[in-house]
Amino acid sequence: MEEDKELIKPKNIFESLNCAIEGIIYALKHQRHIRYFFAIAAAVLLLSLILNLPEIEFVLFSVSIVILLFAEMINTAIESTIDLVCGKKFHPLAKVAKDISAGAVLLSSIGVFIMGYLIFSKYLINPFAVGLQTMKAFTGHIAVVALLIVLITVVASKAYFGKGIPLHGGMPSGHSAVAFSLWVSVVLLTLNPLVTLLTFIIALMVSHSRLVAGIHTNLEVFLGALFGTGITFLIFYIFSVVSK
Repeated sequence: MEEDKELIKPKNIFESLNCAIEGIIYALKHQRHIRYFFAIAAAVLLLSLILNLPEIEFVLFSVSIVILLFAEMINTAIESTIDLVCGKKFHPLAKVAKDISAGAVLLSSIGVFIMGYLIFSKYLINPFAVGLQTMKAFTGHIAVVALLIVLITVVASKAYFGKGIPLHGGMPSGHSAVAFSLWVSVVLLTLNPLVTLLTFIIALMVSHSRLVAGIHTNLEVFLGALFGTGITFLIFYIFSVVSK
């Protein structure tokens, strides 16, 4: 036992560094959320270089990302320790520990979102708003027509594939199609970047709920979102051309 401990314990700073790197690699291999966070962090940091952020903003955002990744890795370490001690047995204190560590990750995520919004909004939202304002002003009835066509398309698809009912199961997801159709309508009717972002999050949450409930597959949800977005954009485009 003493020999095992001696072998496990790093003997110098290089071995300690190697253990730390192995820990990061393990987390990346076995934790899907950490992979997502690392990918998002890399993309956003690249964006910060493209936008040439001031040093203070770059540092603040980098620190917020590091805190998020740190929280997620600590969460992974806590979960692994609890699983080692408790195995498959349920213990209320084990659940509390896991929930608290997950809560820490959530708080860190909120912090990154707030920091990212405060820093990047002045670089991205104003140009995006200008781009939206160049589009034609649309009337509300087009949104209703687009939504009805989306629903008809969803029903026809489910009838063709012979599975599910209009808004429950089958190919594609009706909820996703409706949610993203409404999102596109809100985008084109309000021309407001912040409203665009918030309604997009709502559409994602609706779509994700179908996955969590086990009603649809990833492909069915994706195609539903694609149907809703594509058809609604197409209807708005057709009406805009006709009205010229």
